[in-house]
Amino acid sequence: MTTGQQAKETSSSNAAPTSEDTMRAVVQDAYGSADVLRLTRIPKPEIAGDEVLVRVHSAGLDRGTWHIMTGKPYALRLAFGFRGPKNPVPGLDLAGTVEAVGPEVTRFAVGNHVFGVGKGSFAQYAVAGEDHLALKPAGISFEQAAVVPVSACTALQALRAGGIAGGVEMGTPAAQTATGLKVLITGASGGVGGYAVQFAKAAGAEVTGVCSDGKMGHVLSLGADHVIDYAKQDFADGSRRYDVIIDLAGNPSLKRLRRALTHSGTAVLTGGEEGGPLTGGMDRQFRALALSPFISQKLTMIVGTERSEDLDYLAKLLQAGTIVPAIDRSYPLHQVPEAMRYFDAGKTRGKIAITM
Repeated sequence: MTTGQQAKETSSSNAAPTSEDTMRAVVQDAYGSADVLRLTRIPKPEIAGDEVLVRVHSAGLDRGTWHIMTGKPYALRLAFGFRGPKNPVPGLDLAGTVEAVGPEVTRFAVGNHVFGVGKGSFAQYAVAGEDHLALKPAGISFEQAAVVPVSACTALQALRAGGIAGGVEMGTPAAQTATGLKVLITGASGGVGGYAVQFAKAAGAEVTGVCSDGKMGHVLSLGADHVIDYAKQDFADGSRRYDVIIDLAGNPSLKRLRRALTHSGTAVLTGGEEGGPLTGGMDRQFRALALSPFISQKLTMIVGTERSEDLDYLAKLLQAGTIVPAIDRSYPLHQVPEAMRYFDAGKTRGKIAITM
């Protein structure tokens, strides 16, 4: 890749900070491809009373960040800005050290190592709400912790919506109810899918992952019992039926999903990258909700959120080794455009980390 393809800093990307009040950050002034991203110096963010300033050691690249970069589906611009993102610094996932806390913050102190979700994590410093952070487990690196929050929280909530283990709380009576359940996960090689595979296996389910041929080994390494190459086999061909389907990729019709479910099975829809440019896969998800009350199967949807209680729970699973972050590649901050191009090409097995 040429130097011109990488995000450039106004001065030198390796230059020492010129002021204690500024920081290096990747910014975008408009929606578009990775070409809209550039590295520059901007003022450090200020925190409100209930917020935390985090010195970012590593950030994660997730599908939501890609959507905000491109401004697609167009409906999201109602929340993030019409002509360009209100917050010019992309990035959500982060792991780092608490630099400062607002006067209302009680859970964290300066010097704590934390992970969670912030506002613009592709920068040396980012602001996060107290309720969007958790203490980083001591045995987990910053890079590993940074690729957990958005994807793992979404996977956890999708499993809960599917009734798997009452929320994958291993060791509880509800966890035993997942034993023997047949679970299908589409997009199993991606960030959310990889965690969903691990959660479902930890809960005792029999897991089948759907992915491309080149990623089947990766999905099996996460613990899947079976893998389907979507280019060679239709998961809805009637040869097997599943108690729960976690639909994370593509845009399979509701008819196909129902054909792959048992009579009283549950399909949880989130994502849908092949949906229309206006609403993405949301129209299909709303149709699923409208149909569900009139059939024996349950069709539902989730929009992932990140909460401190879920992050605290994920920290325990990380510490215990119940889930293991799968990092495909790590990129330094000035190579965020290259990382985004790699992600957009659909080559990623697991997650991409950004290092400061």
